[in-house]
Amino acid sequence: MNPDLVFQQLEKSYAPLSSECKQAFLEHATMGFYKKGDVVVREGQYSKKAFLILEGCGRAYYLKDGKDISDWFTFEHQFMAPIVSFFSDKPSPHYVEFLEDATVLEFTKDQMDQMTQAHHEFERFIREVVTETLLGLCERLNAIQFNRAEDRFRHLLTMYPTITNRVPLTHIASYLGITLETLSRIRSPKYRI
Repeated sequence: MNPDLVFQQLEKSYAPLSSECKQAFLEHATMGFYKKGDVVVREGQYSKKAFLILEGCGRAYYLKDGKDISDWFTFEHQFMAPIVSFFSDKPSPHYVEFLEDATVLEFTKDQMDQMTQAHHEFERFIREVVTETLLGLCERLNAIQFNRAEDRFRHLLTMYPTITNRVPLTHIASYLGITLETLSRIRSPKYRI
């Protein structure tokens, strides 16, 4: 892992950090390695751990009446956490799993709080991460309520152009709120895998 490249990408997406703050972040975080299919949080568990994905991807999902429903995906240079449990004292309603072998930086809520107390710019950085997450969830809800399935799929490809090569189509269909058959029908030949 080249920390300079990681921070370069993070600062482009979120907010600048001082060299002292970057060093403190690396000192607080630990490197983690996960295999495809590793579930790091289960529904009903309490978890105060977050992951910055360096390589790989993950997702959060619900089980509803035995059906697997993807709620969000996370890729390189994005943060993944059981949001409800991480920011409150409530159990996670989600499962959180890795969809590919993954290399991550892990940190806890306590470590994040220490960083925000010691480094004002880290507080702004985390606020940008949380804002991006919140806006993404609002956008998804809006899309499911008001956009056609084809438009939802097209928008997902705009956000994540390689998603169909990395994430099973059943997960993509459930994320879009459509059946696998509908997803197969709306996929144009230029996006086929």
